[in-house]
Amino acid sequence: MNKKEFRIIYKNLREQISEEKLEDLSIEIANNALKLPIWNFNNYHIFLPIPNKKEVNTEYLLHILQGKDKSIIVPKAHIETGEMSHILLQDNTILKPSNYKVPEPVSGIEINPSQINVVFVPLLAYDKNGNRLGYGKGFYDRFLAKCNSETLFIGLSLFEPEETIPFEETDVPLQFCLTPKKVYSFKKS
Repeated sequence: MNKKEFRIIYKNLREQISEEKLEDLSIEIANNALKLPIWNFNNYHIFLPIPNKKEVNTEYLLHILQGKDKSIIVPKAHIETGEMSHILLQDNTILKPSNYKVPEPVSGIEINPSQINVVFVPLLAYDKNGNRLGYGKGFYDRFLAKCNSETLFIGLSLFEPEETIPFEETDVPLQFCLTPKKVYSFKKS
């Protein structure tokens, strides 16, 4: 199967999940995050879900990060360049939906990717080797490539892994993936 076929399958699988079930699964994923050895760091990057895409609701992970007094960084996509900036989320940060309905900070303190310790990564599918499949625009692969070699990449998925998915040299693999049922760990190359 190619990437396009995987994307179609996983978008359809997401569509079949009720809003109530999505909330329950998102809470289970957040609870599984507490099992990871990641809580001694300071800077955590987290995506804000696109409401109509039935992505994992990261609100519960945000609450955990806030409760642990961590610095939270959220992305702002620049569609014209294919890049993202990374903004420190503060009490006074104003979020506004982008043209793609993604909640994004209007402005704020920009953080360099090399300063980020942990990145919670959105995905459609992933495999048992930690390869992930996103929406195909490459925003996250370009961003993850700019992080330092010690940064941990943690996928968030409503589903279990595929045996293998197609990947390219520019695709950046995960070290972990959280699902409602399990924490998957992948060897970092």
